[in-house]
Amino acid sequence: MAIVVIGSVFVDIKGFPDDVYSPTGRNAGRVETVHGGVGRNVAEDIANVELRPVFVSMVDNTAQGEEVLRKLRNHKVNTDYVVSTPDGMGIWLAVFDNTGDLAGSISKRPEMTPLIDLLDRKGDEIFRDADSIVIEIDMDKEIVKRVFHYAEKYGKKVYAVVSNMIIASQRRDFLQSIDCFVCNVLEAGILFVDDFTQMEPEELAEAIHERIVKANIPSMVVTMGSRGAIWASQDGDKGYFPPESVKVRDTSGAGDAFCAGVAVGLTYGKTMRESVKIGTHLAASVITVSESTCPRFLPRELGLEIDVEE
Repeated sequence: MAIVVIGSVFVDIKGFPDDVYSPTGRNAGRVETVHGGVGRNVAEDIANVELRPVFVSMVDNTAQGEEVLRKLRNHKVNTDYVVSTPDGMGIWLAVFDNTGDLAGSISKRPEMTPLIDLLDRKGDEIFRDADSIVIEIDMDKEIVKRVFHYAEKYGKKVYAVVSNMIIASQRRDFLQSIDCFVCNVLEAGILFVDDFTQMEPEELAEAIHERIVKANIPSMVVTMGSRGAIWASQDGDKGYFPPESVKVRDTSGAGDAFCAGVAVGLTYGKTMRESVKIGTHLAASVITVSESTCPRFLPRELGLEIDVEE
């Protein structure tokens, strides 16, 4: 039994200036390359809580792809359903300002359609015994449709995260089939064609609750960066959880770690508030380091009564 994560693998190329960042100038600094991708990050974050996720994805059939698989396996991620194929990974080029916030980025998305054949052949095997499913909701439509088919067939809860909200906003019907959708406040604005950035947390929770009821989305968690996160559910449960105060080095991957924490909490019996607390803690641990994933935690450190598998 494990959480099944289905999503993409990227190579992240990240630039950090030595001084105040100038968007139009030449900025001296450092450039780092790390393994990334929303799905890959979420899978590794879950593994770093000493759980054993199953990752469904693709990598390049190159030495770099093998390196990605090697690292995931070292973290005890099940990679049996990762397909090696030409151009199986995306690239994310990002520049951060001197405070650690993202200043600009460009991404090249991988072509994920080879996963359709994998799901047709091994979907029952992958999802039958899953504890839950975490999916990048903006992947190819046929992939998403197949995942929901198996989720319904085997009665599995689905938690959704997003890498490109513009694509995801065109698939609002899919969001009616998930159990919880996790995104940031800017992405929520794209989804609902509104600007929530100036709202106070309690006001935002009310606004999101009103909109998910009208859109028939079961529940949402919306992060607000340094202002914390809110949640809202169809049944009227809504609230706010404050951020943890940490020194920011690099914000990339924080949202993925947050999603991993929420999914882990909801999968293993925690309330929405308790799950958002876990997500907040994992996200805070990511932004203090240059990696895109959280460090190791034991489940009981996060309030999860789960025995660690060897």
